Amino acid sequence: MSKDAPATKSVELPANTRIAIVAARFNEKLVEELLIGCGRRLGEVAVSGDRLAVHRVPGAFELPVAAAALAETRQFAAIICLGCVIRGDTPHFDYVAGEAARGIARVSLDYRLPVIFGVLTVNTEQQAWDRTGGSHGHAGERAADAALEMIALLHHINDNRIHHRRTEGTEQKI
Repeated sequence: MSKDAPATKSVELPANTRIAIVAARFNEKLVEELLIGCGRRLGEVAVSGDRLAVHRVPGAFELPVAAAALAETRQFAAIICLGCVIRGDTPHFDYVAGEAARGIARVSLDYRLPVIFGVLTVNTEQQAWDRTGGSHGHAGERAADAALEMIALLHHINDNRIHHRRTEGTEQKI
């Protein structure tokens, strides 16, 4: 597994940017650490207070439905899904991790909204701790970084599209 995560990118956010976080309660101590890191990073760019909404779900499998409900409100520039699935002795891990990933991706594509997969899928509890501020960095912070970068990118794309339409309209009138 690579430890070469992208460097944090400085971004400009629209002033009214709101972000939702959906955090699983299963493996609660680990997910709480993901949430702390995510919130800390968002706070560094002043996304806190009423600009940040945190919701809890039972486990990683329920993340996509909560993300879809939040996306449907059109109140958020991004949704960050946080959870932790640790492999056990049965195939349960494969179903939960795979369906959580698939569902989160589907919500993102269906709503054209950054829905960030901040779900640890690990073989051992120690691997999870290593990814919540240990030797593999902090996955909660990286999830926040991904959301911020995607918000800025989509805002830039939409601004250019609007500008292009205005320019096309002006050219047609001349």
